[in-house]
Amino acid sequence: MLIGQGIDAHRFAAGRPLVLGGIEIDYDRGLAAHSDGDVVIHALCDALLGAAGLGDIGHHFPDTDAAYEGIDSRILLRRVMDALQERGLGVHNADLTIAAQAPKLAPHMAPMRALLAGDLRCPPERVNVKATTTERMGFTGRGEGIAAFAVVLLDQ
Repeated sequence: MLIGQGIDAHRFAAGRPLVLGGIEIDYDRGLAAHSDGDVVIHALCDALLGAAGLGDIGHHFPDTDAAYEGIDSRILLRRVMDALQERGLGVHNADLTIAAQAPKLAPHMAPMRALLAGDLRCPPERVNVKATTTERMGFTGRGEGIAAFAVVLLDQ
């Protein structure tokens, strides 16, 4: 078994859709980023790459490369999964936490879980997605952005 952890955070930006865990969420702002800004998938990719000893998302998909501008982060996740599969690695389980004061994310957890399980090529019961606030402390608590944390276990 191999374990990896990942963290990502982005600030809010007007005029962008909010995408978390591959799901577009109705909100007045999205996240500023070179890609679609999906902090959940970015943290997940970092955890997967870290567990496999393959560096980080910025190494594989640099924000200086125009090819990744505005890209759907699910495409990046699928590419990471291809790299793991080539090495004989698969996801045993993934545990994801989203830190956001707003919007309310409870209605979006089950669709995120199902979507991510498909991209991770594992059963949905092996993917956990949860959300928390920071009780109005820090940048997430002040409504300036969203952070995500991921832990994964890979099978060899």
